[in-house]
Amino acid sequence: MSTLTLHRARTVFPVSAPPIADGAVAVQDGRIVAVGTHDDLTVALADAVTHRYEWDGVLSPGLVNAHTHLQYTDMAAVGRGTYPSFETWALAFEKSYRTPHDWAASAAEGARLSIEAGTTSVAEIVTDPEAGAAVHDAGLHGVVFWEVFGWKRAAWADRGPSTVLAQLAALPTPPATGLSPHALYSLDTDVFRSLQQLAEQHGVRLHIHAAESASEDEFARFGTGALADRWRGLGHSDLQLLSGNGSGLGVVQYLDEVGVLTPHSHLAHGIYVDADDRALLRARGVSVALCPRSNSVIGLDAPPVAAYLRERNPLAVGTDSLSSSPSLRVLDDVAELHRLARDQGYADTDLHARLLHAATAGGARALGLHHGGSPTGTLTVGARADLAIFDVAAPAPGDALAELVESSPTALATVVGGSPLWTAEPANGAVR
Repeated sequence: MSTLTLHRARTVFPVSAPPIADGAVAVQDGRIVAVGTHDDLTVALADAVTHRYEWDGVLSPGLVNAHTHLQYTDMAAVGRGTYPSFETWALAFEKSYRTPHDWAASAAEGARLSIEAGTTSVAEIVTDPEAGAAVHDAGLHGVVFWEVFGWKRAAWADRGPSTVLAQLAALPTPPATGLSPHALYSLDTDVFRSLQQLAEQHGVRLHIHAAESASEDEFARFGTGALADRWRGLGHSDLQLLSGNGSGLGVVQYLDEVGVLTPHSHLAHGIYVDADDRALLRARGVSVALCPRSNSVIGLDAPPVAAYLRERNPLAVGTDSLSSSPSLRVLDDVAELHRLARDQGYADTDLHARLLHAATAGGARALGLHHGGSPTGTLTVGARADLAIFDVAAPAPGDALAELVESSPTALATVVGGSPLWTAEPANGAVR
């Protein structure tokens, strides 16, 4: 017979239901089979429980990092800097990127740090094939996206699709794989359209950097501005948006025009958007992974998190990489989003719950992990048993939720598919 494991915590946050004081989650064969109070589950399951964990903290769904580049973990020196603009950060990034790196080891270290922060699923963007196995080898879930960068229409028409499909096929599975058209300024318009067609034909998701740079909108509309000048200086005046003097459309409208805004895609950053852009994203069913700490390091504006929340855009949370962020801890970005939302005037009492949702169920939705045979992101019967336990001291559920969202507590354990992938020292974690 398969084992039945009971995880008990001071507070359980199902996300799909109200918090449960002195709660428990029962797991069997990698799936959640019951969620409720510890007393109720103890009675209901009687002697069927074969293993018990009693956690001195709170239990939530495993966190979903909806935008990261784990391979850049050993470029943390770049992320510790401060930059006046996206373009100046890009120069520092490229200088470091061109030096020798062990991308496999760097990505593996990033996966380790993610797991120890309570992350169970990632939207990992891979630029160099040596980094492609890290998520698979670490046992994380999510989607590994092969980054498509620098293709122009002539080269793409000659060999692009076959090259990219071979690169995609080389990524080990599980987890799922997908394609990441880097950004509108690094790919020709025809390439974007083709990538959407390839994604649809092969049943994979897309993940795109969008509205991150302050000058990206001018690049898209007119083919001018600081970003456009930089790309011309690098010898890319023949990009369709530059040679054609732009598209006449803003970033989000341009991406919609080329067909990549679908329920099977999600965007990273989404800073420089207006109400019409946000409405279009909602209409297309596109989630946005907010990465506020990365934006701050690079010298960008804060994302309009309060507007996204008020207008009920589907949101997720990402850390980006250590080349632009102080850590790979999703809860650090959650705490920053809380601060920004309040500063931007969001006064509703649901803020803590909305942000925990973004870091769990919202991330699962962005990656397409919220349905199908192995749903994750919430603690519901039948879902995959991806759990995270955090060192939260507040006894009352409401206070515990506030502490979890605002103070970025450390993780005590990370459980993926019912199996503890990592636990802190016993004194800080589980009692079996």
